[in-house]
Amino acid sequence: MSGLEIPEYCGAILLPDTTLFPHGAMPLHIFEPRYQEMLADALESNCMICVGTLIDSESSNPAHCAAQIGTIGLIRASREQEDGRSNLLLHGILRVKFTDWLDDKSYPFAHIEPAISKGLPDSEFKAAIANLRDAVNQALRSFPEETQTRVNETLDRAQGDPIILADAVAQQFIQKPSMRRQLLEELEVAKRIDFLAGYLRNATRDERN
Repeated sequence: MSGLEIPEYCGAILLPDTTLFPHGAMPLHIFEPRYQEMLADALESNCMICVGTLIDSESSNPAHCAAQIGTIGLIRASREQEDGRSNLLLHGILRVKFTDWLDDKSYPFAHIEPAISKGLPDSEFKAAIANLRDAVNQALRSFPEETQTRVNETLDRAQGDPIILADAVAQQFIQKPSMRRQLLEELEVAKRIDFLAGYLRNATRDERN
């Protein structure tokens, strides 16, 4: 994904209790006319849209109702139905900050900037990755072997990058919307890994008791 050029402006679909992590996948059913227009515009240009989280009742100004951090994603597949609705698969690319919302579109349209993660010193890479993978393996012990293999294969694709690994674990294991949003908005990777490892170990401990 590093070769993709992130646009300065992008349409955004705003949804309650919804978070897409970079490198994660999200199926979407597009049925509102404004989002049908957004999808058409995206498919004619860069095939990218953002996913933002509604934190209050939606208003005419998304700055008042949407979280400041979201994710820009690449449309991997889109199938339009006869009635104009579409089913699509969005692949998360990068955390972005919504810096300004424009009113010249029928759909939420924002100026965006990359929300850059604060990485780990090289000396801490291996320990952080080992800590998180160990917590994942503990959490998987009660699952069928096939599930364990499939999840670990997914995490192996992180190729030793703690940023990608943390997002992959969050996408796979964290279901609570408030926790997902917290992890998306946390830009320090060390804090993401500590949170995830602690959460997984506590969840495993609770299951045993």
